[in-house]
Amino acid sequence: MVWEVTRTVRVRLDVPDDRKSDLHATNSKFQYCANRTADWAWRHPDEDCVTNKSEAEAGIYDDLRDETDGLHANLVQKAIKRATDDIGNCVDRLAEGETTSKPEYDTFSIVYDKRAATYYRDKVSLATVNGRVECEYDLPDDPEGTPHGEYLLNETYSFSTSTVHYDSDADEFYLHAAMEREPDASSPEKAEDSRVLGVDCNVDGHIAVTSTGTFIGNADSLNHERREFEKRRASLQQTGTRSAHLTYQRIGDRFGRWSRDYLHRCSKELVAEAEHHGCTHIAFEDLAQIRECISDGKKFQQWAFRALQEQVAYKADEHGIVVETVEPSYTSQQCSKCGCTLEENRHGQRFACLDCSYSVNADYNAAKNIARKLALQLQRGQKSPAGGAFCQYALKSGVMTVNATDVASDTPVSAERESTDKPTASAVGS
Repeated sequence: MVWEVTRTVRVRLDVPDDRKSDLHATNSKFQYCANRTADWAWRHPDEDCVTNKSEAEAGIYDDLRDETDGLHANLVQKAIKRATDDIGNCVDRLAEGETTSKPEYDTFSIVYDKRAATYYRDKVSLATVNGRVECEYDLPDDPEGTPHGEYLLNETYSFSTSTVHYDSDADEFYLHAAMEREPDASSPEKAEDSRVLGVDCNVDGHIAVTSTGTFIGNADSLNHERREFEKRRASLQQTGTRSAHLTYQRIGDRFGRWSRDYLHRCSKELVAEAEHHGCTHIAFEDLAQIRECISDGKKFQQWAFRALQEQVAYKADEHGIVVETVEPSYTSQQCSKCGCTLEENRHGQRFACLDCSYSVNADYNAAKNIARKLALQLQRGQKSPAGGAFCQYALKSGVMTVNATDVASDTPVSAERESTDKPTASAVGS
C-alpha cells in the first residue's frame, strides 16, 4: 500500500478589498452549517450522538442547502463532516469519563477541497457565496529553504484539502495549504517488530511526559527544593560563625543526593512504562539544543535533563531497551494528529491545532512527535536489537504504525481513544 506524505504550509492570501466581504459571508454560512449539524447530531445524554457523516448528510444536507442559498454544495458537506468528526471526538471523551459538551463554531475557518477551490502554485481560486474569488499568494522574495519553496512550489507535491483562516488583528486571510506526495514505492518493506516510547522533558510542570500519556515527576518541586537549599547555604556562609560553618559542612551536598534519588525514581518509572508497552526504544530530544532553550543561567535544568537521560539509559540497558535522541525542531508546534506545524498551535500547556482542531496537553503532543521522529529514523534503515527495522510508536491506548516519511498519516494498530488534556497519571514526587 502507498501512503501519502503531507506537509501544511501557511501562506498569506492577497484578497481583493472588494471581495473580503464575500469570504466573511461564506464563513458565516459555513459555520452556520457546522453549528446546525452539531445541534442535530448532538443527542447526549438521552440518545447516541450521530458521528457518521453519511448519516448526517442524509438527515440534514437538503435543509442546509435550502437555508444557505449560494453556499457551494461541497462546503456544506465539509461543514457537516467537521461537526460529525468533532462530535466523534466528544463521544470518545465521554467514553473515557471526561466531561465535554456539544461543539460550537464561531471562528473563521473554511475547509476547501479541489471541488470548491482551484489551487495553483502562485494563487488559489475559492468558491464563495458570490462566485469565485482569485487570491494570489504572498510569497517570500527568495523561497528557497522555506516551507513555501520546499512544498508549496515543489511540483512533486500536490494540493489536498486545505483551510482558509482570518487574522482579525491584522485583517489578513491565510491559506493553510496541505501539500501531499507519495513516497518512493520502490522502498522495501521493513519488519514490524520494534516500538518507541517518546519522552518530552520540561523545565517546569512535570519533569517528563510520555507518548503513552504518563506524567512523571514534578519539576517545580525539584526547582523549589534546589532554591531553598541554595538560600540556606548562602545564609550560612553570610553568618560566618563557627556553628554556621559546621552546619554548612554537615549538610554538604544534601540536595545533590536528594535530587539524584528523585531522578532515580523518575527514570525507574520511565523504563517501567516502556516495558509495560513492549517498547524496544525510548526517545528523548537531543540535549545539545537545550542550552539554547534555557540560556538564562539555569544550568541546573541542563544537569537534571542529562542526569535523567543517563539514568534512564543505564536502567533501560538492563532490560534490553535502547535510548536514542532526536532533533527537537518543531516537536512542540507540530500537530501529532494531522502534521500542521504552526507556532500559534501552542498556548502554554495547551495544544490546539488551528488546522484540524485537535486539542490536547502540549507536552503529551510533543512526546508523540518525539516518538514518531525516532520511529521514522529507524524505519528508514536503522536496525533494532531484534534485527528488524522500527515501525511503531506507543500511545496512550495502543500503537501507531509509521507509514509516511514526514508527518502523521499513520495506521492505528489499536485505535487511540485519548483526551490527555491534563495530568491524570501518577506523578513521582508530586
